[in-house]
Order: sequence, then C-alpha cells, then structure tokens
Amino acid sequence: METYFSVNRFIQIFPKIIACIGVNFQIVLWSMFLGTILAIIVAVLRLKEIPVLKQILGVYISFMRGTPLLVQMMIAFYGIPLAFGDFFLNTFDFNLNRVEPAFFVEIAIILNEGAFLGEIFRGAITSVPAIQTEAGYSIGLTKTQTFFRIVFPQAFKVALPHYGVDFVGVFQNTSLVFTLGVVDILGKAKTLGSATGHALEGYIAATILYISFSLILKGIFYLIENKLLGGKAYVI
Repeated sequence: METYFSVNRFIQIFPKIIACIGVNFQIVLWSMFLGTILAIIVAVLRLKEIPVLKQILGVYISFMRGTPLLVQMMIAFYGIPLAFGDFFLNTFDFNLNRVEPAFFVEIAIILNEGAFLGEIFRGAITSVPAIQTEAGYSIGLTKTQTFFRIVFPQAFKVALPHYGVDFVGVFQNTSLVFTLGVVDILGKAKTLGSATGHALEGYIAATILYISFSLILKGIFYLIENKLLGGKAYVI
C-alpha cells in the first residue's frame, strides 16, 4: 500500500498544497466581483431591448453558455495577446506575452459570469412586480434611483440562491486553471506528483480542499440567504 499511498507523504505535501489556495480565491473573488458588475450591465441592457445591441448580446450569451469554460480560457490566453499584442506593445510599450496566465483566466471567467449571471439577474429583475417601479416613480425617484433602491434589492434576493450556487461552481472551476500553467492547488499537486513520482497523495489533498472550501462557501451563502430571506433559505 505504501507504494501507492503514504500517510507520511500526504502529511508532508498537504501544507505545500494548501498554501496555494490563495491563488484560487484570488481568481474567484476578482472574477465574481467584476463578473457581477458585468452581469448587471448585461441584464439591464437586455431588458431595454435596444435592436442592434440585443442581437450582439444574444450572440455573446449564446457563445459563453454554449462553449466549455476551458475553451474560453484557451481563447483568452492565446487569442488576446495575438489580437491586441501589437497594439499594447506599440502604444504602451507593454508586452502581453509577459502577463501572468491567471490574468487571462480571470478575463475568461468574468466574461463567462457576465453571461450566466446576466441571465439570472434578468430573470430576477422581471420577477419584481411592475407596481414596485410605479411606486418609486410616484414618490419622485428617478429611473436609476428606483432601480437601485427598490427593484434591484428585491431582484437580488430572488437571484441570491442561484448566485450562491454559481459562486461555488466558479471556485470548483478554478481546477481548470492549471492547464494554463497557473500554480493553484491542483497545479501544485500535479507539480509535486511529477517531482516525487507519487501523485495520489497530492490529488487526494486537492480533493479534500475542494470539498472543504465548497462546503464552507455553501454554508456562508446559506447564512446570508437565511438572514436576507427571513429564515426561508434552503440548503444548496
């Protein structure tokens, strides 16, 4: 059994792997923060149904929802430097090929979340009764004030359960980033496995970390939902 799995090896490599968890959370937090902002913009623009923009957003959402995230990461990693490399080099004297791979991963996830969360927010916004908007206008609020003070807070409560599930999903999807050379927990496990010739311990450690932090995130969102929804949250 020692040939395949060793408790001592597991104990030795576990701290090295957990030390990389910050990379995963950095990607998740930046991607979700900017992705949420993009999603709100996408949702609002979709609801306005501006003719040309409606078609463009439709293609964007179809592409993001219809292709694997890994493919999108690859396109961002290889495509952005190819498409904009000369421009940045000539204009800002900045070489995109020297940018950390995590940056392109974050761009891909941000665009992906803009599409997925955008549709979630759009559905949540349309679920708010129109009378709520009319009430805002009746007390002298502008369209923007009515949206952010009355409509969006209610819509966010509707979208929150789905948002929590999506947040956990993004954390789990960071397991893909090692394919682009990002040293996250899975990338570290693979590196240690290649260096020592014993990969099982590293992958088990990574599995434990993914499960543990996924459950922690689920618990956090459950508490948030329970607080905002008056004790009516459900386990995701």
